[in-house]
Amino acid sequence: MNQYEVTFIVDPVLSNDEIEATSKSYQDLISNEDCTIVHVNRMGLKQLAYPINRRSSGVYYCVEFNGDKGGIIPKMELALRRDERIMRFLTVKLDKYGVKYNEDKRAGKIGTVKKKEEKKDDNRRGGRNDRNKSASKPAPAKPAVDKPATPAPAAKPAPAVAAAPVAATPVAAAATAKSEEE
Repeated sequence: MNQYEVTFIVDPVLSNDEIEATSKSYQDLISNEDCTIVHVNRMGLKQLAYPINRRSSGVYYCVEFNGDKGGIIPKMELALRRDERIMRFLTVKLDKYGVKYNEDKRAGKIGTVKKKEEKKDDNRRGGRNDRNKSASKPAPAKPAVDKPATPAPAAKPAPAVAAAPVAATPVAAAATAKSEEE
């Protein structure tokens, strides 16, 4: 027996009753074709990645069902294409890994249920404050590494000035003598 999953987006302009009736009509179509519905997931109103029929959001439904043969798929897709209330749809045949994943997700081993448990654990430990405190701690100081001293860039020599009379002091005489030796 093959397992299938059909996901469709219903126009959000409809009333809640019309949206539920649309979903129910496709569930009835699946049941009338000797298929068993495994799970129906109303994901609710979600933003679309891009506008469809000038709409920026839609109501998502995902229906998992088992069927012996794929004869229902063309009938259902034709009905989905013709229905103006349906904005988009996708039908997928699940392999054993997809079936296992969906079972685990419904059992709470995967997905949002774990996140709720993590939040409960955080609250027992003090909640977000503990995480913020540990995140705001300064990083441990790194040991200073001795770098070889780099020589300072040489200063540009001062422009030559016209010779002026030098005072006869011993310091000035020594400086003049030194500069003449160089």
